[in-house]
Amino acid sequence: MPQPGLGEAHIRLARHPDHSSAVTATLAGPESSRNLARTALSNRGFRWIDLKTLVLARIDHEEPYYADQAARALRDVGATVEIAPSLQEEIDTEWTYGNYPMPYLDRDEIREVSAEAQRIHDDIASGRLTIHLHAHDGWTTVAVGTYRNGKSVHFHGEDYLRQETADYETEAEAVADFHSQYAVAVRPGPAPLTDIERTTAQLLTTPPSEAPKPSPAQRAEPTKPKPETVPVYAADPGDHEDLLDTFLESQDEWEKVRTWSDGTTIANHESLTMRVQFFHEAYPGAPDTWTVASYESPVGERLWHATATRTTPVEIVSTLLDSLAAGKGWGPGPATAVTDKTLAEATRYLAETGETGWPLTVNARVVEWTAPTEEPAGVRFDTFAASRPNSPLEAWTVWGGNTPDQPTWSIRFSTHTPPALLQDITFELAHGTGHRQPHTDTAGPAAHLPGPPAVARPHSPAARPAAPR
Repeated sequence: MPQPGLGEAHIRLARHPDHSSAVTATLAGPESSRNLARTALSNRGFRWIDLKTLVLARIDHEEPYYADQAARALRDVGATVEIAPSLQEEIDTEWTYGNYPMPYLDRDEIREVSAEAQRIHDDIASGRLTIHLHAHDGWTTVAVGTYRNGKSVHFHGEDYLRQETADYETEAEAVADFHSQYAVAVRPGPAPLTDIERTTAQLLTTPPSEAPKPSPAQRAEPTKPKPETVPVYAADPGDHEDLLDTFLESQDEWEKVRTWSDGTTIANHESLTMRVQFFHEAYPGAPDTWTVASYESPVGERLWHATATRTTPVEIVSTLLDSLAAGKGWGPGPATAVTDKTLAEATRYLAETGETGWPLTVNARVVEWTAPTEEPAGVRFDTFAASRPNSPLEAWTVWGGNTPDQPTWSIRFSTHTPPALLQDITFELAHGTGHRQPHTDTAGPAAHLPGPPAVARPHSPAARPAAPR
């Protein structure tokens, strides 16, 4: 039923600019209707930042779901609610949870656990629940506290997994039992805030950042030199984030899996035997951007894996993903040795390129093919690593720029990577092209701008001739 006064309120819900799952609410309309909207949103977990802005930030990262529930409720009472397209996309995405510690729960049950943990978190933050003691039980944080109504409780877990485990009639009884269970591990007061709790608290007290408006000089479009076409191994990195999004949108058999880390996206094949992991952040010492792994079965041993750096040209990473999508990722088991035949199959296009192919060198440990151009690049096969299936060393290294030991970019494959997949990669190296901004002395910072995203090429993996058997 419409609520008088709320009909004049206009509420815009959008993703928070400083956090991947938090939501902002911006109010417009007469002051009286804004006050009513502010109260309605506050009752649904939003917190005031100023008179026109509220933020929904939760420790369970379920903000899009609860923002949608709030939007439906407000529309039912007559308010005008606008949802930004990027937030609507998050609302419409049905997430699954990778590595969730209670895999026996279904989606609704996971949300119930998270909602209870959020309620406990809010009670602590508001002072309705006082934590007397905490400890670490060897796995996670445990605590004892008392609610304002007098009930004393033991808690187990952190963040979105915290649960009540036992009730006591008196605070003294609860504290005494906590001491008897955890002895010397007991510490006074609440445990230090976790990273998730700290981030959530900051979002609820800090106005969302806004991108600074460019000056007239900045708004003037600089003249950029035209990108040059180069061999793919000499191309600029391109847009890896866009490549990931394109892959997930185009492949129905691959499902985006939500993780509890905002910095990582995982794509699982529907068979649950193939996984692609993308690490979004870049900083010194960060893990490789791409990790691919194939398994015997959903609970079986890993067959092979690969990693790729953020500086790898997107055309080459795109070939790797296309090859996985084409079904070339299921490889031989760890007991299968790498033979001269499989070695030749994986690198046949390097030998057939041009008049002489890619020059081949062999020593006691390494077989290496190098690019027949002035641009440094190559494919290296480590015979020592390949002879030891359980070794952590990678058998294959595809690299470009600088030297093979300190390359500008690289993709590394374990011993039992399928030869058909490696053949797609070497085909791309031998025949593919990409774009690179000209590196001139006068180009300044523009010389180091990333190249354009990958585009479809006529020599896609599906169109390539199959290797002889």
